[in-house]
Amino acid sequence: MLFMDDLKKNMIVETTVEGYSSEGHGVCRVNGRAVFVPRTLMGERWIVRIIKVGSSAVYGRGEQLIVPSSARCEADCPYFGKCGGCDLRHMRYDEELRFKLGRVNDALARIGKQTRSLADILGCDATTRYRNKGIFAIAEKDGLPCCGFYRERTHELIPVEHCLIQDELAERAADAVVRFMRLQEIPAYDETTGHGLVRHVFCRRAADTADAVVCIVSTGGFGSRTEAFVSFLRDACPEVTGIVLNVNKSRGNTVLEGRFHTLWGRPDIRDMLCGNTFTISPQAFFQVNPRQAEKLYQKTLELAAPTKDELVFDLYCGAGTISLCLARQAKYVIGAEVVPEAVENARENAKANGLCNVEFFCGDSGEAAKALAERNLHPDLVVVDPPRKGMAEAAVHAVASMLPARIVYVSCNPATLARDILRFQSLGYALTDGCAVDMFPRTSHVETVCLLYHQKKDFISLPYEPKDIAYWKQMKGNSFSQQMGIGADILNQEGQE
Repeated sequence: MLFMDDLKKNMIVETTVEGYSSEGHGVCRVNGRAVFVPRTLMGERWIVRIIKVGSSAVYGRGEQLIVPSSARCEADCPYFGKCGGCDLRHMRYDEELRFKLGRVNDALARIGKQTRSLADILGCDATTRYRNKGIFAIAEKDGLPCCGFYRERTHELIPVEHCLIQDELAERAADAVVRFMRLQEIPAYDETTGHGLVRHVFCRRAADTADAVVCIVSTGGFGSRTEAFVSFLRDACPEVTGIVLNVNKSRGNTVLEGRFHTLWGRPDIRDMLCGNTFTISPQAFFQVNPRQAEKLYQKTLELAAPTKDELVFDLYCGAGTISLCLARQAKYVIGAEVVPEAVENARENAKANGLCNVEFFCGDSGEAAKALAERNLHPDLVVVDPPRKGMAEAAVHAVASMLPARIVYVSCNPATLARDILRFQSLGYALTDGCAVDMFPRTSHVETVCLLYHQKKDFISLPYEPKDIAYWKQMKGNSFSQQMGIGADILNQEGQE
């Protein structure tokens, strides 16, 4: 029998995979300790080599598969397991969906202390070439600039010619940039020294229009070679409608930062989503899988169920994708976003879609929620769609302080979703419904949308009646409302009626 102290590096054990980690690694147990083994499936029997023994976890490598799972499939990508992109190409898609729903429910139970679990996950119709945004890293390999992706948890570039989840145009654009760099002897950026020029190639392509923009992330411009570069890239990628240079001199790993310069064409793309037209700049957030995003937003609207009597706040609103969907059903929508370019896109998008009952302003979500609460704005519904780190605790308290009857939380990280639901629960909100959505097939990532209701029976007694136009007249005199123009169009419309 093995004892805990007997678990050593390079030890060989025979074991059965009992579950999955949040990254999709198989989890087995050896003498009571969890051993994480990448690219193994639940129910499989393996001979495993222990490669790392830590105080909190043990990691292993599958050496020999003894009993395979019926959910196993042959990986269809030569870079699988190397580039740090896909996690699940060894897994049949039905098993992938089962894993992802289980991941969400595990986080809700273990981190969020929830007794309710979600029953459904919305699968994706296309599991290849589904991304409308590709970001290729550029680095030197064997003395030459190359494009590809970083090996997981490293800054080692894995050169990649074809990626099965990227749009084909993004591949050609990255390849063209690298070929131009080699011809002109332009050095790639070196993260260690801070020297060199080109860092990334960012490509975003519309799903419902012909628009496509390539953004070159670099520490500087191409100088006298700019015209030649634009011509070279346009010849390689004639579909491109805009070429942008992002001068990013920061020493961190943030891709888009600093100043943006349009080298040719339009700097943004126009696309359709849920019946609305959107203009999206390179800096603005927009879902990378638009077809699946429509399913996510339709589910969000279904759970939110806004009515023509209701005031809605949309925090982390990006370019206004969810806000505009809500505005077609709600009385009035106020969106907040910290990225100025995204806010400008959101305002343009509202105007382009003829929606006058929606307003956007630039500000941190926590500060925005607090400011709205301090000005006695009490929404019926709040929708939040934060980044992977979730909501700051102050933002959770600020949202709850506005006493919305319900909150819809859209999340790309089950762990922070569960943490924030627990925080909302302590402030009187309960998880009542939800659904997982597979936005990123073949990776371990999963989106979730959850509905939270306030638990007090008499909660709907608000300090104003949303149907009463007197409320909007009162808000029109509020300095914050004057700054944002809240209610002005509604007042004009209802005054005419």
